[in-house]
Amino acid sequence: MSLVIDAQVHIWGPSTPERPWPPGHGEPQRAEPLSGDELLSDMDRCGVHRAVLVPPSWQGDGNDFALEAARAHPDRFAVMGRFDALSAPRPEALETWCDDPAMLGVRLTLHTEDGIRALARRELDWFWRAAQEHAVPVMIYAPGNLAAVDDLARRFPRLVLTVCHAGLPLEDLGDRVWAELEHLWPLAEHDNVAVKAASLPYYVREPWPFAELQGVVRRMVDVFGPRRVFWGSDLSRLPCAYDDLVRFFRDLDFLSADERDQVLGRGIAEWLRWTTDD
Repeated sequence: MSLVIDAQVHIWGPSTPERPWPPGHGEPQRAEPLSGDELLSDMDRCGVHRAVLVPPSWQGDGNDFALEAARAHPDRFAVMGRFDALSAPRPEALETWCDDPAMLGVRLTLHTEDGIRALARRELDWFWRAAQEHAVPVMIYAPGNLAAVDDLARRFPRLVLTVCHAGLPLEDLGDRVWAELEHLWPLAEHDNVAVKAASLPYYVREPWPFAELQGVVRRMVDVFGPRRVFWGSDLSRLPCAYDDLVRFFRDLDFLSADERDQVLGRGIAEWLRWTTDD
């Protein structure tokens, strides 16, 4: 049976005096926190074997909540942790970043004004250099700035990069989905760049079976190859049922059995070197 790995899920707990949320980091995607136990229940129901946990922005830059879940369920969860790369450089932090088996790498969100400027001006070269040197995979969210991602992929060819949400902005795109994706395709020429096809139903105005999205995913696989396209839900803001999205990817009839295995989970497990005893 195919290994099914969800490439992105946020889990979090409530803001408490012991674990407060910092101000100015945005609002949660839903009123009730999504716990690790609830996620496991959803995964079991939908036939998802593992999930990559991405700590959400509204909890700040801490990774403790996600790491707790991953350490409790190492066969089901692992973490792409948050890292404040926009503050003072600290490349030494990446030397031991992946020593914890629960930590797979770093997820950077660079869609704010500060992040866009830092990426465009190459102010984060210290981070890319350290991540490359210490073999720390990086997931990057930089919509509207993929030309800069192209530049850094070329300058740091051993840096393992995954473009989050196919590089699409977190907004209602209407009929602009295909136009926005034109900025993504050039990145495929770099062997060190993959694409995370997460939250795709969010970007279209159609119900399952998402006919338009079938064309999007087909183009992604054609351009990047099945080993560099990873499905994901971003469950807490998913506008459809979780099992519908899983079924969508399982039923893509233009994929061979091997290609489907890669997109469903084997590809990201190899890309992030996520091995377990199962």
